[in-house]
Amino acid sequence: MRRLPPRLCARPRILFVGINPSLRSAELGHHFAGPGNPFWRLLHASKLVNEPFTYADDVKLPGSGLALTNICARATRAASELTPAEFAAGRARLARLIARLRPEIVAFVGITVYRAFFGSGVAPGAGPKPERIGTARVFVVPNPSGLNAAYPGFRDKLVWFRRLKRYAMTRP
Repeated sequence: MRRLPPRLCARPRILFVGINPSLRSAELGHHFAGPGNPFWRLLHASKLVNEPFTYADDVKLPGSGLALTNICARATRAASELTPAEFAAGRARLARLIARLRPEIVAFVGITVYRAFFGSGVAPGAGPKPERIGTARVFVVPNPSGLNAAYPGFRDKLVWFRRLKRYAMTRP
């Protein structure tokens, strides 16, 4: 199975950080490619992108001033298959990437990846966070997976993607 490359640009408005690719995403070579995963619809519905995207359009994301990567590169059926060593290496790699790209905002896609980066003693839930990574502000959007019990429906998730859009329009 091939590695799923990040979608990057210099100085993105928002760098989205997922946990790791699904097996389907790795197989197809595109992020958030799971059937029914609403990530791309959420980006458009919240006006973070101006046109509808599908997973096949992930290569266009940098053209919108947005970037996308994962804390761990290995594709798995479930994030629970990742090892502590993979998370440790991923944290170091992600910190270097953020320092190089200098995004305005790092948006963790799910509380799990936010905790994986900062540790377990962080503020719960979605929304803006007090931490900074270099000069980047931090925000958490709900994991778009349909398995996300805390934010089960599209509208439950959309609220937070819209809040991210408003947050990105404010200056620190």
